[in-house]
Amino acid sequence: MATPVKHLLAAGTFVLAAFGLCAAPASAATEKNHPKAADVLKSKAKTKSSKAKKAAAGAAAGAAAAAAAATSPIDEPEPDITDTRVTDYACELGNKITIYTNEKDDSNIALRWKKRLHRLARVGTTTGALRFENKNYGLVWIGIPSKGILLDSKLNRQLANECKNADQAKPLVTAGLDEKKS
Repeated sequence: MATPVKHLLAAGTFVLAAFGLCAAPASAATEKNHPKAADVLKSKAKTKSSKAKKAAAGAAAGAAAAAAAATSPIDEPEPDITDTRVTDYACELGNKITIYTNEKDDSNIALRWKKRLHRLARVGTTTGALRFENKNYGLVWIGIPSKGILLDSKLNRQLANECKNADQAKPLVTAGLDEKKS
């Protein structure tokens, strides 16, 4: 019985050795075809850092362009408000707007918003609403009999809504209706 066990162990050792020899060239070939894990991690880190740098540069350029556009699209001079009629508007959320109009020039207004004075040019409408725009800053003022609205056309949002001057803020007089009831 000793000999078959020896033969069995020898055969097992031979199979393991053969398997080891066959596996060695395959693993060597995969090492040649595939870079080491450290190299892969380094190259991924490089691509991530270069992508991050490009994204940061793009974001910085975009932020700089946005800041330049917000501060001075064309560096318009502030409009002259001497000899103008002043109308103050109180808007929702505590916003304030002041509009300066000139009796001689109804095609332009000056609008004070957030400590800055802007010149807005009149745009014709079919509804009868007063519409004034400043295309450089993207400001749009729409005045209707019951209120005014200030819009930002570049960001597509409302800046101020429910803006009412002193006349618009007065309650409606219903005296005529009360007399008819009596």
